[in-house]
Amino acid sequence: MNALVAREPDGWRLPGIANLHSHAFQRAMAGLAERRGASPGAGHDSFWTWRETMYRFAARMTPDTLRAVAAQAYVEMLEAGYTGVCEFHYLHHRPDGAPHDDPAAMALALIEAARETGIRLTLLPVLYMTGGFDGRTLAPRQRRFGHRVDAFLRLVDGLRALDGDLLRTGIAFHSLRAVPEAAMRETLAALPDSLPVHIHIAEQVGEVQDCLAVRDARPVEWLYDRFEVDARWTLVHATHLVEAEIARIAGSGATVALCPTTEANLGDGLFPLRPYLEAGGRWGVGSDSHISISPVEELRWLEYGQRLHTGHRNVAAGRGIDSVGETLLRGAVAGAVRATGFSAGDDAILLDAEAPALAGASADDVADRWIFSGNRPLLRETRVGGRTVVSEGRHPLGERIAAGYATAMRGLLARD
Repeated sequence: MNALVAREPDGWRLPGIANLHSHAFQRAMAGLAERRGASPGAGHDSFWTWRETMYRFAARMTPDTLRAVAAQAYVEMLEAGYTGVCEFHYLHHRPDGAPHDDPAAMALALIEAARETGIRLTLLPVLYMTGGFDGRTLAPRQRRFGHRVDAFLRLVDGLRALDGDLLRTGIAFHSLRAVPEAAMRETLAALPDSLPVHIHIAEQVGEVQDCLAVRDARPVEWLYDRFEVDARWTLVHATHLVEAEIARIAGSGATVALCPTTEANLGDGLFPLRPYLEAGGRWGVGSDSHISISPVEELRWLEYGQRLHTGHRNVAAGRGIDSVGETLLRGAVAGAVRATGFSAGDDAILLDAEAPALAGASADDVADRWIFSGNRPLLRETRVGGRTVVSEGRHPLGERIAAGYATAMRGLLARD
């Protein structure tokens, strides 16, 4: 019998999945960056042109707006099968860079949204200090992201005091281009070794090229040469790796947070999944920019991207496990523990055993059917910490939260 999946009277129980990378405010711009930019012709748009739309939406967020948008994103996560989320939070201040009256106001909006919806939250305040590898000052549109180390540590300490059964506080460095080495060292030295540490790294080819030009090393190479990267670290994206970097990440016990739908949407590239799995690497998935909020789609496209790239099927199937779905589900669940700071043993989802896609299912094929058999939602219940927060596929506060989100969206879009 497959221990990953269990039959209950009302359906098939699977472990809950943690969303390892989220920028909640970007839920508001999903589908609104899909028009060609100012450059004529195809092939000119990239992450860097998408970022212009992101900056525009970031500039309009208030604590109230952020809470409404985050609550909508978190409801959608719970209804899709995510039971926890790592919130990579850099939207700290007012648009001009001045702190709110309460410097933690934006972070508290995220905590309130998580508490309202019942999702397990790992809050990751982000240190963001410079605008490039050359140490340039933040551009005007980046000022609301910025912190000095001392102010950042005060923010983290205040948020850590709020930790509870469903809330953990870690930290994040936005990226190597955004945080000088000395600031990274000072921050790590001031905080307990137990805190999760996340960082964007090697996401775009341009980032790798800039790092080589300024620091004479690739991003992952540079990080591992200078810091004791271990199992508490999560490397977000890590898309562009060479063989030696794959081995170093896998050997360190760090987790890679893969976000296939966002990486595809931005044209970032494909992670070298098969070599990483063969090296014993730890990984998980995230919805990042929220152009899709679905663990099924992240896991499906993690595998499908590899099939398109290699010309082979069932690329992710693990050693001793023939099922791709089971391999993906086990990997996503195992990779979440260190990245989130939670064991999450009481988190689970229940799939509708009466759904046509699961007709005649057995424990050995439920994971494959859930991930690879169409787009009809199969989720019946979501349980977080032993509490049912989604029943019959719906969150009990879904309609009210959706109405608040619609109001927030009208305000955000009224300025266009």
